[in-house]
Amino acid sequence: MATIAGTFAGREQRGDALSGTPRSHAIDRWIFVFMAAWFIAIVLTGFIPDSVMKVGMVQAGGRPPFPPVLHMHAVVMGSFLLVLLTQTWLMATGRKALHMQIGLLGMALAALLVVVGAVLAPTMYYQTWDALQAAPPAQRGPLQQLLSVRENILLLQLRVGLLFPLFLGLGLRARRWDAGLHKRMIILATAVPLGAAFARMTWLPTTMPYSGTSLDVMIVLAVAPMFAWDVIRNRSVHRAYWIWLPIYFVTSVITWLLWDTPWWHATAQAIMRV
Repeated sequence: MATIAGTFAGREQRGDALSGTPRSHAIDRWIFVFMAAWFIAIVLTGFIPDSVMKVGMVQAGGRPPFPPVLHMHAVVMGSFLLVLLTQTWLMATGRKALHMQIGLLGMALAALLVVVGAVLAPTMYYQTWDALQAAPPAQRGPLQQLLSVRENILLLQLRVGLLFPLFLGLGLRARRWDAGLHKRMIILATAVPLGAAFARMTWLPTTMPYSGTSLDVMIVLAVAPMFAWDVIRNRSVHRAYWIWLPIYFVTSVITWLLWDTPWWHATAQAIMRV
């Protein structure tokens, strides 16, 4: 037994010439770099055309200006994604010490992202509410419909506000004793807010505004490359997915059941205190 253990220990310690990390892990780590870059591509694809269009509407007087918190949310989310890409690249190239140092910045950005998101959701709701109260009778119908849509979207926002810090916390907690769980949970946590980007890709099949199901499917597809790599490369389903998927599925079903119900609209209005 000692001989066998020594043999595996020797294999684990044999460094990769390019990254300085154990050969058995060096290739695998690049999937996480790909996932971080893939998420950035999704966000840019969703938000750049949508933002350009809405800026034009603001300039033409077709919609109110963006609230400052929306700009702040964009900056914080973009910064978080860039830090994630940097972190995965540092680990792929064997720079663990720097990875741990920059990790403090990533945790601060994640906490700030939750706070900013908690401010952004009611801000956007109140913007529509205030417009509805000031609108002439002829314009109240479309605004009332938009407000109902925002109340349904609030379900998605609350879910993101719960799941993103939950999965991120599980990943951070595991960083000292389970590197595999740590890096997968960070990626899976980051996937949760991607629904906002997919919602802006109007050329994709969608169930919006009738339900958020299509966004849930898109998020699962977004993490599919990492899942497929795990199954093909490691010939198993990592336990990170067994943690993430049931929670994600259950909250998805709850969201689907509450979507556009009179009870939820009344609850949303009570939460917003209107």
